[in-house]
Amino acid sequence: MARSPLTLAAAVTAAVPGAEIDGTRRLTAGGDERYDSAVATLADGREAVIRVPSDDEADQELAAQVVALHALTAGVRRMLPVDAPEFLGQTGLDGSRAVVTTMLPGYQIDAAAIPPGDGAARSLGRTLAAIHALPASVVRAAGLRERTAAEVRSDAGRVLDRAAASGHVPVRLTVRWREAVDDDRLWSFEPAVVLGGVGAAAFLYGDDERGAPTVTGVYDWHGLAIDDPAVDLKWLSTAPEAEEHVLAAYADASHRAPDPAFAARSRLHAEMEFARWLLHGADAHRDDIVRDAAALLDALAQDVRDYGLLDDLPRNGSGGVDDAIALLGRFPGRAEQQHPATSMETDAYAPEDLAFAGGWHADGAREEDAAPERTAADEEEHRVAQSENETQPVELGEFERDVLADGADASDR
Repeated sequence: MARSPLTLAAAVTAAVPGAEIDGTRRLTAGGDERYDSAVATLADGREAVIRVPSDDEADQELAAQVVALHALTAGVRRMLPVDAPEFLGQTGLDGSRAVVTTMLPGYQIDAAAIPPGDGAARSLGRTLAAIHALPASVVRAAGLRERTAAEVRSDAGRVLDRAAASGHVPVRLTVRWREAVDDDRLWSFEPAVVLGGVGAAAFLYGDDERGAPTVTGVYDWHGLAIDDPAVDLKWLSTAPEAEEHVLAAYADASHRAPDPAFAARSRLHAEMEFARWLLHGADAHRDDIVRDAAALLDALAQDVRDYGLLDDLPRNGSGGVDDAIALLGRFPGRAEQQHPATSMETDAYAPEDLAFAGGWHADGAREEDAAPERTAADEEEHRVAQSENETQPVELGEFERDVLADGADASDR
């Protein structure tokens, strides 16, 4: 039986020394049916949330939330554009853990209801970019989980192998996921501080001066880790109208190197949640969960019939001419660093650095047009020099042929 708000409010006084309760109510925003939750109004005017888990999995998440909130020191919180709960205390209640944190004001928006354009969608992108820009020391100092790109890829492969062996994954999905796991282009990313794949419901909103919803807080931090930043956007598959705008705002606000496989990887993480649900049911010996997951996988296989995960990725691990120009626009300088970093100090390109020999000057004039007029003697001397140094046909190797072929393909595009 769920505990009453009055029972939970009484536990607040045990968890927070000196706390005096002026009132209590049920928790609505940020609620989770796996917890008994309530909001207590303290005598000093603050509102506190108390949560008591109803099962072992929820208890583990709550314990991780406490560790993560301790990792968010005052200095770290100043780096964030949004609020995070503050840990106030904990106690035992009927053999369970009871954790008290500050209450974050705001309202939630279901993923499918997030409107496109400026407002919630772009605010989400900017918020996630800021979280992913936190220093890795935030996670490492707290002893939280850290995974490399290779480990993320290996984990995806293990989930795929186990799920496929169950016989419940349609062949179309098995092939689709195997192609993604085996494609090196998908896994050349730099890990970042992440929320750990929380859903859209973890974000709280308030209205800005225009009346548009904007993210004001994130209440769920239990998955804080160093991991693939794409895991924090896997929920975008359920927000089709906002997806493009969230990703665009994220890219604009991010100081990280562009990741052309970001969207494809976030979609892969989302799809493989069905496989993880299947394995959870199998490990828990829950036939009802296994049947539910199998039905979801069948529906997913039909949904992705005409959509390829890798369709939008550049070939051979690099883009064409247009992609290269876009990169130059993003990073208008020469990186002199020996090792990659999340930010680069660069020297601006001078126009002459980009001019080709015999090509165009910065002012638009061709090089031969700007050269002084040559005499007949000069022309004869130039002709003799050319004949003496005339180049011979060169046998192209495999690498050169591939480069020329890629260039031709790019020009066709």
